[in-house]
Amino acid sequence: MNSYYVDLHVHIGRSSEGREIKKATANNLTFENIAYESYYRKGIHVIGVVDSISPYVLEDIDRLVERGELQEKRDGGMEYRGGQTLILGAEIETHEVAGCSSHSLCFFKTLKQIKEFSQSMCKHIKNIKYCSSMSRLTGQELFNVVDSHGGVFIPAHAFTPHKSFYGNCCDSLHVIFDDASFEKIPAIELGLSADSMMASMLSELDGKSFISNSDAHSLIKMGREYNIFEMEDTSFDEVLKALRNVDGRRVKVNYGLNPQLGKYHRTYCLSCDTVIKGEPPVLKCPVSMEHAIVVGVKDRLEMIKDKREPDMNDRPPYQYQIPLEFLPKVGPKTIDKLIQHFGNEMRILHDAALEELQTVVKAEIAKNIILAREGKLSIEVGGGGVYGKIEG
Repeated sequence: MNSYYVDLHVHIGRSSEGREIKKATANNLTFENIAYESYYRKGIHVIGVVDSISPYVLEDIDRLVERGELQEKRDGGMEYRGGQTLILGAEIETHEVAGCSSHSLCFFKTLKQIKEFSQSMCKHIKNIKYCSSMSRLTGQELFNVVDSHGGVFIPAHAFTPHKSFYGNCCDSLHVIFDDASFEKIPAIELGLSADSMMASMLSELDGKSFISNSDAHSLIKMGREYNIFEMEDTSFDEVLKALRNVDGRRVKVNYGLNPQLGKYHRTYCLSCDTVIKGEPPVLKCPVSMEHAIVVGVKDRLEMIKDKREPDMNDRPPYQYQIPLEFLPKVGPKTIDKLIQHFGNEMRILHDAALEELQTVVKAEIAKNIILAREGKLSIEVGGGGVYGKIEG
C-alpha cells in the first residue's frame, strides 16, 4: 500500500471565462487553477472538487479533456497531467421540515455520472447555472438522488452551527436518514471546529470514517485540513475503499486545525462580540439572556454526546496541523520562498528539518513551523464565525 495526501472539499469560485460559480470565493479559484496549484504547490495527491455540477464547470472539464491535460482513470476519478487525481463532486444544501438546512458532499466515479446527476438536479435547483448548491430537497431525498446515480454521500462539516446536520438539524442522523441510507454513508466530514476525539463521543458514528478537509474558498486555503489515505493508487474506487476501511485500504491519519482555531469552536455572543468562556455547554450570554448567541461545536457536542470519554481505539490518529498562512510573520512571499526551496507545502509541513528551514527563513519562523508540526503553539480560541489565532 502507498500513502497519499487527500483533501476532498475544495470549492470552485469562477469558470475559466469568469462566470461566478460560488459566491464568497476567490476569482482565481477555477477548476484548472485548483488542479495546478494543489498538484504543484501544495503537493496533494487527491482533490475532491465540489461545485463540479455547474454546467460552466463541466464545460471547463471537457476542454481540459480535449487538451489532453485531464483524462478519466480506469477505476474512476480524473487524472491531471498524469500525476494527480481529481474526484468530481458537489456540495448541496438541503432543507428539512423543521426549517433547518444542511450541507452534504456528493461524489461520482465518472464524468458521465456527474453530468447525469447535474441534469437530475436541474429539477431540484432553481437555476443551476447561477447557483448549483441550493436545492429544494431534504437530506434523505438528496441521498436517494445521489445513490440512484451511483454516487457517494457524505455529510459536510457535520457539527458547525450553520448548515450542518448535527449543528442545527438533529441530535441523530437516524432522524434524517432511513436505516438503509445511514448504512451506506461511509464517512462524515469533521469541519474546522471539530476533531476525531470530539466526534467519537457519538456512538452512532462508530462505523463511519472521519475525514478532515479544507473546505477551501481560495487557492491558499487548500490543504489547511487533509488526510493521509493508505491505498494501492488514487482512483475513485480506491478512495471509496479507504473511506469504507476495506481490503486493507484505510484513512491512516487525519490532519487538521486544532479545533480552537476554527470559526465556531466555542459559543459566541453576537451582542458582546466575544467568545463566552466557561465549561461547555454554554447556551446563554452571562451579560443578558436576550443577547443572541451562536452555539459552539464543542458546546453542541456536549449536549448530544452519549459517551463519557472519547473512543479512539479503532480510529486513526488526529494530528493537529497549522497551515503556513496561520503562522505569525508568514506571508505569501515567505511561502513562495519556502515552496521554491522544498518543492511543495506538504514537504515543508511534514519533512523539512529545523536546520534546513533556517537556511530559507528567519529562525523564529523556522521554529514556529516545527512547533506547529508538534502541536505546541499557543492558541486564542475562535467562535461566532471568527477564526482563532496563534498567539505571539
